[in-house]
Amino acid sequence: MTSIDPAFSERAETPAVENAPARAGAGIWVVGLVAAAGWIGVAALIELWPEIIPQPYGWELAIISLVIALGLIVVAATGKLLGTVASTVRYYGPWAIAAAVGLGAWEIVTAKTGLLPVPFFSSPQSILEVFFDDWSRLGVSVYYSVALLAKGYFFGALAGFLTGVTIGWSRVASYWVHPVLRLIGPLPATAWLPLAFFLFPTSGSASVFLIALATAFPVTILTWSGIASVNRDYYDIARTLGAKPSFLILKVAIPAALPHVFVGLFMGLGTSFAVLVIAEMLGVKAGLGWYLQWAQGWAAYANMYAALLVMALMCSALITILFRVRDWSLSWQKGLVRW
Repeated sequence: MTSIDPAFSERAETPAVENAPARAGAGIWVVGLVAAAGWIGVAALIELWPEIIPQPYGWELAIISLVIALGLIVVAATGKLLGTVASTVRYYGPWAIAAAVGLGAWEIVTAKTGLLPVPFFSSPQSILEVFFDDWSRLGVSVYYSVALLAKGYFFGALAGFLTGVTIGWSRVASYWVHPVLRLIGPLPATAWLPLAFFLFPTSGSASVFLIALATAFPVTILTWSGIASVNRDYYDIARTLGAKPSFLILKVAIPAALPHVFVGLFMGLGTSFAVLVIAEMLGVKAGLGWYLQWAQGWAAYANMYAALLVMALMCSALITILFRVRDWSLSWQKGLVRW
């Protein structure tokens, strides 16, 4: 009977499939060229079409569009020589086309034709003006919002995790805490605003409490669910090997419940972000919520839209960081489930 070389067998089973993406990425990236043409068109639109109302920083916005177009051309021409950067840019190629179309349409209906009336609708140049001229106030607001959110989210996540582990492990704790959670958990954290500002000495500490409360409930529920759903066979095997209760909690229950915990953390981040804005509008002296209220009071709608854009980017960045932490913490799952 003829023997077959295992190495030859593996090479024969997967001949060109693995190399196909590499060959495909080595050519000209057509989507990138289309996106680059779109951004060049946006720059031409900004500079060549006269504006109904003169807009500041039009030239700077056109330059930014051309820089984006140049970057897309470089990635399209160099294939995958830029490594991870090229792969990421190619992945978001269709979004680059959509962004160019969206920016061009936004420019037309505001600065060029005035279909959307000023000042309720701001042009892209007006948003850029806020970032150039009011960056110091906006930057300070972002700093205070991040600091407030970090404190409230940390304490809320910690309290929710400890409570979830406790009631998931102990039937006595579950008996007493479960009804309380069902009573106060569904209530929105903003409903506790009057009580929070009365009980806490400063508006900052009251805001931290409200954010922590909004974070703690989903983390508690999901952690409790994760602990309660751990396969009992894991405990039996560990007890057979002489494991103590502390080992069962720290080495068996908590690692097995981590996927549920991170779902709770994601939910808590969304709710805490909403409470952050409301709390800053009502009490604190700085932050994105305060900045929104200040801009609204002065009818500075461009500043409002700029703050909303910053808030969206900040929330997206925080979610991305949390995803990275989850992937690192649950790296042991990659061999068990498909990501």
